[in-house]
Amino acid sequence: MILGKVIGSIWATQKEEGMNQLKLLIIEPITWRGDSAGAPIIAADRIGAGRGERVIVSRGSPARTIFPKSAPIDAVVVGIVDSLEVGVDDAEE
Repeated sequence: MILGKVIGSIWATQKEEGMNQLKLLIIEPITWRGDSAGAPIIAADRIGAGRGERVIVSRGSPARTIFPKSAPIDAVVVGIVDSLEVGVDDAEE
């Protein structure tokens, strides 16, 4: 799983079978400090995340397990981050 920030949405009226009614978001991977941590990805969202929110994203085969087998999904938002806490030793990296 990765930590990310929602930076946008994608609308597609023509989608593969199994992707109907799915909201697609553009997610920027981030570090726990909020710094960019890689290229943006597209993730399916069924929980209602919005622009600017920090989210937890599952990728690869674990992301596919919550969708029908025919859905070509490789990233999904699995949580909206309310807060996070990092230990003092970890904060000194």
